[in-house]
Amino acid sequence: MRAVVVMVVLFFAGFTLPCQAASAGYRVFEFTYEMLAGEIPSSEVVDIYIPRPTDRIGQRILNSQLRASLPVGRGWEARYHNGYYHLRRPANINAPIELSFNWTVRRDDNAASQEQVLSSQEREKYLKANTLVPVSHHILDPILAEIRQLRKNPSKAATARAIYDWIVDNIEYKKVGTGWGNGDTFWACNERYGNCTDFHALFISLARSEGIPARFEIGFPVPQGKSSGDIAGYHCWVQLFLPGQGWVPVDASEAAKHPEKRELYFGIHPPDRIHFSTGRDITFTEASKALPLNYFIYPYMEVGGKPWNTKVQTRFHYKVID
Repeated sequence: MRAVVVMVVLFFAGFTLPCQAASAGYRVFEFTYEMLAGEIPSSEVVDIYIPRPTDRIGQRILNSQLRASLPVGRGWEARYHNGYYHLRRPANINAPIELSFNWTVRRDDNAASQEQVLSSQEREKYLKANTLVPVSHHILDPILAEIRQLRKNPSKAATARAIYDWIVDNIEYKKVGTGWGNGDTFWACNERYGNCTDFHALFISLARSEGIPARFEIGFPVPQGKSSGDIAGYHCWVQLFLPGQGWVPVDASEAAKHPEKRELYFGIHPPDRIHFSTGRDITFTEASKALPLNYFIYPYMEVGGKPWNTKVQTRFHYKVID
């Protein structure tokens, strides 16, 4: 079967790429997301879902190009309104599955959003527990007791800062053995180390237990100081809602890795990342309702309407634009 090549180019009117080098407050770069599926049964329908990067304040998608060996549709996940691409290969067709997405992105220093009101639905959503992110669980009690002693006063802002300081001081960023990397609050409490998912699962558990809405965001790091390169894997962070300030960006794992930037990463997300999706326990198909996605950053695949967990080959690349 001849591969169908699909190419989409979107230009956003009214926005001109800067002709000078980006200032410290923003960056413009190209980001490429490539996937080559491995051996997949040809007798059943294959569905592949790829996250789309967000387009909102702090991150604008200026241009988009898509090449794929199959027709590509678009959809939105209902709970968090994450966008995704959907590719389907019909049953009994042994066609290759290849795709390459390229976006031109403007990423700004992302400070507090200045939203003054959070709807009751949004508040409820970002105060609830997730599968690996408990709220008001007894395992959190000793840590919360220390945080209440640490904070300057009982306000939400002072409590949030105390949570941040406690995590930066007491959780170690490292990837040793197995068990880390699932965004598991229980793991972080017991082992006191992990990657960005574990740091921020614990942060969200503690914040929500203190009545502070907090949301999980995931994407990829885009290193500063280099003009281009491949990216090995994802990065994640948190936004928390504080009265009078709105959604405040926090990155506790980067602060733990770079102590000299501790003050920066409470209140600012520098333009060193690209945001793809929000939330945990994500569902957008019947199969995913039975087994929700822990988080959504890599390709999600179903074969015959059932989750297919075979790893696929991916490549992520960035190039800075002057």
